[in-house]
Amino acid sequence: MASPVDSASFPTPVAALVAGSVRRAAPVPRVAMYHSVGDCSEDPYRITVTPERLGRQLAWLRRRGLRGVPVRELLAARARGGGGDLVGLTFDDGYADFLTAALPQLRRHGCGATLFVLAGRLGGDNSWDPLGPRKPLLTAEGVRRAAAEGVEIGSHGLTHVDLTRSGDLVLKTEAAESRALLEELTGGPVDGFCYPYGAVDARAVTAVREAGYAYACAIDPGALAGPHALPRLHVGQNDTAWRLELKLLVHRVRRRRPEGV
Repeated sequence: MASPVDSASFPTPVAALVAGSVRRAAPVPRVAMYHSVGDCSEDPYRITVTPERLGRQLAWLRRRGLRGVPVRELLAARARGGGGDLVGLTFDDGYADFLTAALPQLRRHGCGATLFVLAGRLGGDNSWDPLGPRKPLLTAEGVRRAAAEGVEIGSHGLTHVDLTRSGDLVLKTEAAESRALLEELTGGPVDGFCYPYGAVDARAVTAVREAGYAYACAIDPGALAGPHALPRLHVGQNDTAWRLELKLLVHRVRRRRPEGV
């Protein structure tokens, strides 16, 4: 069973709402995970969707009466007892194509999103993916531009390392320093963290909570629960309407409600 939510670990107003939001019978938050948006002809890790496919997926959400929003907005709405018509949209790694390909589709369909960036790799590429292809990451100016467009900026750590295999110093540095750098860069709060590779354990959760994040996203957190171990749905190029419907159903059936959200 998850431990009670510690309100002292939530430094921002929206996080304070999340800390006080323990409600019974609430369904698990719906959070979708994207990465790159562009050419997916060479995509060994299945992390890319075309702009056209993203547009069709967002249109499907709107037809169902749902709207994609930043995770911060989703959690704040749930803390107020609402949010049933909201889906958190997340984009991992901070690829440069977010501005050129993803953001226009989000705007077209009236949606928002959270962009998890690597504070130590701005202007670099996805060198952690041995099979490639190499994809450029946003520069510092690109991240500032995304923030100015209303995109929530979250941390994906500094360098994209597996935190469950990292020593205490690396773990603390990846969590705390990335947040400090991004807050200095954007001039705003960084409430959210995303575990690289989706890998999470109790040590990583503790380090992220102690670094001051209000919430953190994984993929499949297993027995871990709470706002610092949020599960997400991977969305890919092959996810047409019926597959998305099935994924949402399975997600709700398999997942208990994370305590505190």
